[in-house]
Order: sequence, then C-alpha cells, then structure tokens
Amino acid sequence: MPRVLLLLPIASYRNQDFLDAAQRLGVEVVSAADHCHQLAPQRGLSPILSLHFDQPEAAAAQLLASLGRGVDAVLAVDDAGVELAAVLREKLGLPGNASEAVRPTRDKLAFRQMLQQNDLNCPAFHCIASEAEARALAAQLRYPVVVKARRLSASRGVIRADDAEGFLHQVRRVSRIQFIADRDASELGLVVESFIPGSEHALEGLLENGQLRVLALFDKPDPLDGPYFEETIYVTPSRLPADRQQTIADSVQRACAAAGLTSGPIHAEMRLNDADVWLLEIAARSIGGLCGRMLRWRLGMTLEELILRHALGLPITQPENSDASGVMMIPVPARGIYQSVAGLEAAREVPHIEDIRITAAPGQRIAPAPEGASYLGFIFSRAATPAAAEAALRLAHAELVFDIQPDLALTKSPSQ
Repeated sequence: MPRVLLLLPIASYRNQDFLDAAQRLGVEVVSAADHCHQLAPQRGLSPILSLHFDQPEAAAAQLLASLGRGVDAVLAVDDAGVELAAVLREKLGLPGNASEAVRPTRDKLAFRQMLQQNDLNCPAFHCIASEAEARALAAQLRYPVVVKARRLSASRGVIRADDAEGFLHQVRRVSRIQFIADRDASELGLVVESFIPGSEHALEGLLENGQLRVLALFDKPDPLDGPYFEETIYVTPSRLPADRQQTIADSVQRACAAAGLTSGPIHAEMRLNDADVWLLEIAARSIGGLCGRMLRWRLGMTLEELILRHALGLPITQPENSDASGVMMIPVPARGIYQSVAGLEAAREVPHIEDIRITAAPGQRIAPAPEGASYLGFIFSRAATPAAAEAALRLAHAELVFDIQPDLALTKSPSQ
C-alpha cells in the first residue's frame, strides 16, 4: 500500500477532500499538522503534532524524528506547507520541486524579482521596510499603486492606493494586517507595485518533468480593480480567444521554468490587457478553498485524487467534457459574528446549481477583505455554457440572506 505524508494546516478547507481521495485510492496517510490536528483521530490516523510550517528546517527535523518508516510522497494541502514539503522531499530523497524553486513563490517580493531578472512582464515595484521609507517614496510614485503584504494569500493584505495620502494610510493598514498574520512581519516589509489594469484570470495546471499540462483556465468575471481585491466567481472554460489562452499558458510555462519548478500542481493568477499577460503569482500548489470541487467533471476525478495519483506515479486520464462549471466564494459583506443563513433551499433549487456549502460556523468572527482570511462558503454550478454557469451562481447567491451580528468586542472604544 502506498504511504503518503500529508501536511494538513488546521485552518485549511481542503483537509477532508485530500483524506477522502487517499481513502478512495487505498493510500495510507501519515498526517502532520501545524498544531494538534482534529481530523486524524476521526480517521484512524496517527498525527504528528505541533509543527511550525513557517519554520521548515526546524519542522522537518521534528517530523523526521517522529516519522518512523519511509513514505512514497510528501504533499502540502495548502500554501502554508509547500516549502516544508519541498524540504522534506529533499531530505527523504523523493522527487519533486526543490525548496529553492518553491521559496520565491511564497514571497511576493522574491517573485517580482524573479520575473524582473528573467525579462518577464513585471510592474514597477518597491520594497518598503518602514513608514519613514513610505513617506520618502510617496511623492515619487505614479498612482495608482497596490500595497501588498509579502507572504499572505487570498487577497489578504492587498489594497490599492490612488494618491500619496491614501498610500500612507494603506501602508499603515497593511502593516497591521501583516503584523497579526506573519511572525516575521518586522523583518519582511511591504511590496508596493504599479496597478495593472485589465481582466483577471487563473490557470490550474500540473507540471510533469517541467512541462505544463493545463487542467483549466478560469475567467474571473467580476472586475477586480480595488481598493480591495476579494475574489468571488471563477468560471471555466475561459471565454478568451484560443490564441490569448495559449499566450497565458506560455507565460506560465516560462515563469515556472525561470523559477525552477518542475513537478506537481501549479496555480497561477494573472492580469490580461492589450499590452500582454502580467503574472500576479504562481503557487506550487493547487487552487485554494473548496474551489477545486468545480473541476471533478472536467477531470473525471477530484482534483485531490489527481494530485495524489501524480505524486505516486499512478495513471491519470482526463476525459473529454464540454460542460462549463463555476464556483462562487461567498463574500463576507461585513465584519461581525456569523449567526445563520436563510434561503438555502431556494438557492439550491436554482437551475444548474450543483451544491452549496456554508463553511462559516455559527459564532465565528468574520471580516471582509483585506483583513479577512475566509469566506462564508462556496456555491458550485454546472451548465452547458460559461455564461449559464455564471448566471446560476449569481441567482443562487441572491437567494441567500446572512445574519451577521456586530462584534461588540471590536466596536467598543478603548475607554470602554
């Protein structure tokens, strides 16, 4: 029986989907978590506890001391574990991306520098380490610009600024977000880059011996022009002309080669305008949240099963399927405490809706972008055309009414 080490962040939406895929394939799972993992006892697994995924060398040493017999593959479920997975594969002599190739994909500054050094499209960018540096830079910038935390994902800590005053305000705000979310915040600084106009898209792919296999190209039909960049709808297949789709795939292939990525899942985000393709990021992992569930008809299996098959060298076949599919990451409309949702039955009755999963738990504190790190849930559609899949998502979402109560602990003044 194949044996796989899965790095399972406790906050990940995807842990169960990977565990279910492993069970279907008859794969033995060793689970490692970033703190005491709740899923392992439920599934009869033996978890390795309390790893710090953001300290890969120390975590690798701790894990290897506890692992026992060897494994056939090491996989990170989400972004937090990709560098640790690469370090572990190197120490265990397993194939996969090198840690020096993965590392720049986790850091927005390093990724921009990699693009620039390899003559790939790259906006003008700066790194600022303090508010004093921001004040000195403010008068020199050509606005609009985007201020970004260096290592956060899902649009967290990403804000557009249209003038010098707004820029300084957003620097302070993003600094606070990064300070809360990243233990290395004081050393990282922030990235400031020119805003790239255009439509936004995403590519899901698989690298095999350095060659990119496109699994899906997504359109993001909602404009993402700021000041915040919360993603909502993904639809595939893309409605872009074939030549533009090929240009995107070629750009992702070149960037992967420049970074030294050669194997496994790839999720790329990009802007497209009359000038060219502008890569926003390439992540050495698959699409986040529950979004991968929209691909099971296109792939003929779940995305997680495909990733496990690739890691273990098992055969992968992709059937011909002309259906369109879509997902809505249900946005958080306001900061507060989630209580409940009404209208689920009506939303599920909308034609072409396949499933709706509410992932927020009653009593959970929630916040929209750029502070928020989660969604209320996910809506999935399947239809004959991308337009019909998109329309179904919007109609279903319109049926949902969320009860979000004010968070009194956050609204009290300091004197209270």
